[in-house]
Amino acid sequence: MYPRRPIRHCRECGTSVVYRVPDDGDTRARAVCPRCGTIHYENPLMVVGTLPVLGERVLLCQRNIEPRKGLWTLPAGFMELGETTAQGAARETDEEAGADIVMGPLFSLLNVTHVDQVHLFYRATLQSERFTPGFETMQARLFAEDEIPWGQLAFRTVKKTLEYYFADRRAGAFGFHCADIVKDTGK
Repeated sequence: MYPRRPIRHCRECGTSVVYRVPDDGDTRARAVCPRCGTIHYENPLMVVGTLPVLGERVLLCQRNIEPRKGLWTLPAGFMELGETTAQGAARETDEEAGADIVMGPLFSLLNVTHVDQVHLFYRATLQSERFTPGFETMQARLFAEDEIPWGQLAFRTVKKTLEYYFADRRAGAFGFHCADIVKDTGK
């Protein structure tokens, strides 16, 4: 789990904040500035990506950065300010795989509360087999379902999204999937 870094100073005036339940009817402890009264909210990070497909094959990227360097993932990353989820997913696909895609519908939403993240994956159609991976990716390549390196996938959200995709493909209809990824205790 990522260590939670509490807010220490007010973004408005720089005063040290205190954690308390605000007087505005809120029910959670928030970082509140005792000087100017600004309430600072902490929200989950959005991870956006695609499930790029060409025919019967899915594009995966082998990570060249930590965490989980050397393992395989769908092209995805943190959403930036000023972009929609679809724009962020397309940007990440370009940055990580250098893949030319046509964006499809939102396919999966996975809540990963133990690391304060929400992962969103869009289905996408690849326009060619040419990839120019960026520095975050060792290689980008296409896999048929029976070739997926299931034991070498970097994240459980990727595994779950791929499982949904192949199940939907076998059923002949694609839906929208939502799931909670709970903390793996190793037990």
